[in-house]
Amino acid sequence: MGDDIEDVYDDLDTDVSLEEFRDAVESKVEQMGGLADEETAAMLIAHELEDGEVNGVADVDPEMDEVKFIAKVTSIGDVRTFERDDDENPEGRVVNVDVADETGSVRLSLWDESAEAASDELEVGDVLRVKGRPKDGYNGVEVSVDQVEVDNEEDVDVQVQDEYRVEDLSLGISDVNLTGEVLGTEDVRTFDRDDGSEGKVSNVVLGDETGRVRVTLWDDQADRATELSQGEVVEVVDGYVRERDGSLELHVGDKGAVDVVDADVAFEPATTPIESLELEDTADIAGVIRSADPKRTFDRDDGSEGQVRNVRVQDDTADIRVALWGDKADLDIGPGDEVAFVDVEIQDGWQDDIEASAGWQSSVIPLSEGAAPGDDGGDAEDSASTGLGAFEDGGGDDSSSSDDAGGSQSNGTVAETDADAADGEEIEFTGVVVQAQNPVILDDGEETVSVETEADVTLGQEVTVRGLLEDGRLRAEELH
Repeated sequence: MGDDIEDVYDDLDTDVSLEEFRDAVESKVEQMGGLADEETAAMLIAHELEDGEVNGVADVDPEMDEVKFIAKVTSIGDVRTFERDDDENPEGRVVNVDVADETGSVRLSLWDESAEAASDELEVGDVLRVKGRPKDGYNGVEVSVDQVEVDNEEDVDVQVQDEYRVEDLSLGISDVNLTGEVLGTEDVRTFDRDDGSEGKVSNVVLGDETGRVRVTLWDDQADRATELSQGEVVEVVDGYVRERDGSLELHVGDKGAVDVVDADVAFEPATTPIESLELEDTADIAGVIRSADPKRTFDRDDGSEGQVRNVRVQDDTADIRVALWGDKADLDIGPGDEVAFVDVEIQDGWQDDIEASAGWQSSVIPLSEGAAPGDDGGDAEDSASTGLGAFEDGGGDDSSSSDDAGGSQSNGTVAETDADAADGEEIEFTGVVVQAQNPVILDDGEETVSVETEADVTLGQEVTVRGLLEDGRLRAEELH
């Protein structure tokens, strides 16, 4: 009969040793008082072992009676006390422990003696074998633990560290501290919870040298989005990673914070050349704005009013129309500005052309003076791979030096490469008309120049202008 026990054991996918399995079978035979032989008892034990086994934390469901899994400790809370209606044991204790594996994360609740032991003995990074009962908790699925032990032999591929970069984030980790540059913010939105209370949520997009991440701010933290400005550097404290629509997000609740800090962090978008874009891509692009249409408003099906503004953006490979939706239509960007558009969707456009759509999930980032995304001083071939090789000589960078011009390039200033020309100096410039109204904006493929003229020109026309440079603009004396 011993062979029967081993045959049943061989068919199991379990970490229980054969010796432990035999002991359990013997106990089951004794428990059933001879009503089952060893083979039957082995089958019963095998069923108990398999019942509740999950392939990963993501499979844990509150409808399950019991679950068993292995996961790594990512954070340990404080022990809390509460009163019970029990004269013999009136004071209860509980501690929450967040654990994760490669599939996701879940919160454990450990009670009384287990809570004290967890607080005293567990450490972040420990790998646990857990057996418990799932339930719906305030922050999602929780597991009330019946049995738990540290397993020093198992390894779970979840990074736990003090400071994270965007590229370090993985599903399930918590207690995340991350420093990044604010790329964009969104308005606070309210919603009704199932218990009748009102919740608040907002989003901030952060970036560092390794990538970008959307940060979701809940309730008391939500208003921070309205207090932050693009370009500020902030530190997220005690965030936790969740997944939405296939992408990782960093969430911040009442336990966490988002603080402005004095740190040197800069996002470096890895852009796709415009000529390489394909329908249904979600991509990052960057270039110089060549023209900008007026903002248009429209009525949605639900009766609300929407707005959109189209701009045409060109890099050193091609150009594309970008539709700026909602609040992005109000951004102060215009012809001559160098801008990165992050997470835009490539869609069917006008006359069988493609266009980029910058909606709620996108970020629009004016680029800093002289900075080309991905430009680390490498050779021209490397820089061209970003689709921004045309900016290496400074073309279009005057968007960042608009302080003297009183705003964005839409006010019309001479490109930075002409900044050496002094006011009152006569210069000549030949370029293509990319803005036809006064001031006329000309582009020669490397730089843009704003021209004060009453001449009648059309988009795409090549003209040569001669005149005096005054207050950062070329006052046309001749134009042909």
